[in-house]
Amino acid sequence: MNVESLRGKFFLDTNILVYSFDNSAPEKQQAAQELIETALSSQQGIISSQVVQEFLNVAQRKFVKPMSLADARIYLETVLRPLCQHFPSLGFYEHALRLCEETGYTFYDSLIVTAAIEAGCKIVISEDLQNGRIIQGTTILNPFV
Repeated sequence: MNVESLRGKFFLDTNILVYSFDNSAPEKQQAAQELIETALSSQQGIISSQVVQEFLNVAQRKFVKPMSLADARIYLETVLRPLCQHFPSLGFYEHALRLCEETGYTFYDSLIVTAAIEAGCKIVISEDLQNGRIIQGTTILNPFV
């Protein structure tokens, strides 16, 4: 994926943040780091509170070398907080449940797509969803294909 081709708001799924720390997959790590840098510098990249929660949980529990609380606080302030621009309402969960029915996605995947749609993103960048699928005007893109 060419990060320079990103136009307008785009949503980063949790797996992109996780890959940015994965030394065992250097190509994915580099691509993820470039996406995060572009998200921050362009101020067009968005994550949701769900992504913040999932990332911090994975970083502290599943990384080969778990992220310390001090490092987690730094990452929260420098990366997660600036990108986090979607916070759920009760209507958000209703929208996500409808999306589950329409797409067959799991509830948590539907939350990601719903957050992107509600935040006005035209692209969701994720390894885990169906590359190229368009849902309510938002396109899923896998940066690693």
